[in-house]
Amino acid sequence: MDRSGFVKLAIVALGLVILSFFVRGFSQLVFGRGVAELLQAPFAVVGFVLLVYLFVRATLDATGIWKIENSEP
Repeated sequence: MDRSGFVKLAIVALGLVILSFFVRGFSQLVFGRGVAELLQAPFAVVGFVLLVYLFVRATLDATGIWKIENSEP
């Protein structure tokens, strides 16, 4: 993975977490609280797992175990 891919994945992960809040808010207006939580959960879980992966990957890069390559020559 290069640095540009890392940044793109981080933006996607944060977007999924933010999207989960919007999905919960709008679906709570239409369907109720229980259904809203069920609709929100997949977005929140996938976004959170991606953020945890990125944190671990950045930590491994900082310690020198698993490097993230530079995309620039």
